[in-house]
This record gives sequence, C-alpha cells and structure tokens, in this order.
Amino acid sequence: MAGLLIDAVRAGASVGFPADLTDEAATAWWRARADAVAAGALLVWTAGPAGAPLGTVSLALERYPNGAHRAEIGKLLVHSTARRRGLGRTLLALAERAAAERGRTLLLLDTEAGSDAEPLYRSSGWTALGVVPGYAADPAGTLRPSTFFYKHLDAAEHPGTSDAAATTTAAATAAARPS
Repeated sequence: MAGLLIDAVRAGASVGFPADLTDEAATAWWRARADAVAAGALLVWTAGPAGAPLGTVSLALERYPNGAHRAEIGKLLVHSTARRRGLGRTLLALAERAAAERGRTLLLLDTEAGSDAEPLYRSSGWTALGVVPGYAADPAGTLRPSTFFYKHLDAAEHPGTSDAAATTTAAATAAARPS
C-alpha cells in the first residue's frame, strides 16, 4: 500500500503528501488507519495481486448520529501502470455499493481541480458542488484548487455488495477486497 501511495505522489497526485514521501512515512500513514478500520469507521479495498496492489479506495463512514446517512470517498488511487483501464471506475462503484448497503445515501469527495480524476467522477454521476481555491498543496507544495463533489445514492440501485461481488476489468484482473 505504501508503494501505491508513493507512486501516486510521484505522478503528481495531490493526495496530501509532499514529493519526498518516504516508504516509512507512507507505511506509517496506512498503519495509522488500522484503528478506524477495526472500528468499522473506515472501509478500505485494494485491487490487484496481494502485496502489490494496483488500486485502492476508502470509504469513511460518518460517525455522528445526524450524519449516519453520509460517507466520504477517499484515497481512490490507481497505480500509474494500471491507469485508463477502468480500475478506478470499478473501485469507485464498489465503494458506492458498499455505502448504499450500509444505508448511506449521500457521498462526498474532493479532488484537485483540473485533475485526471474529475472526468471520472463527472462521468460516474457525481455532481460538482464547487471549487475552493488554494485548498490543498500538490506534492511540490504549491497550493491548488480542489473541486468538491457529491452523489446521492438510492440503496435499491446498489443491491448486495460483498467481497464476492468483486469485479474485473479487461486490462487488469482486480480482486477487490477489504484490507
């Protein structure tokens, strides 16, 4: 997982880390999520061979009682060697189905404005809420605008999600599973 995060940062993705992200720091960041995963507040899936994932996506479930209907998509990452083959779309759809299965009807996410991810979200039925200038720094440290998106879900449109419902893409076999 650390290698996947480092690959995204080296490819210029604004995912919260500087260009000099080390393996140790990336590993520590993933490990710091273990308690949230164990508590069921964070769901994380990977796709690809064990030990060398080609992609990941996270779903953070809102814990406040007045927000039990919503969740946030985070860290949708696809390795630079596996992009443009449908893996990101597959992982996004998996997270959406999992959210609907858990009764979540509103999803949120943000991405760097103008990034390659924006067309994926728009074509997957997400609505741009707005752009916040200077919201996050890119790997070089330059503040960039972020586009915030939302999507309303209908649980009936996303029946029965489980690990067995993992999908594959033509270009890469993706065994999607919670990590």
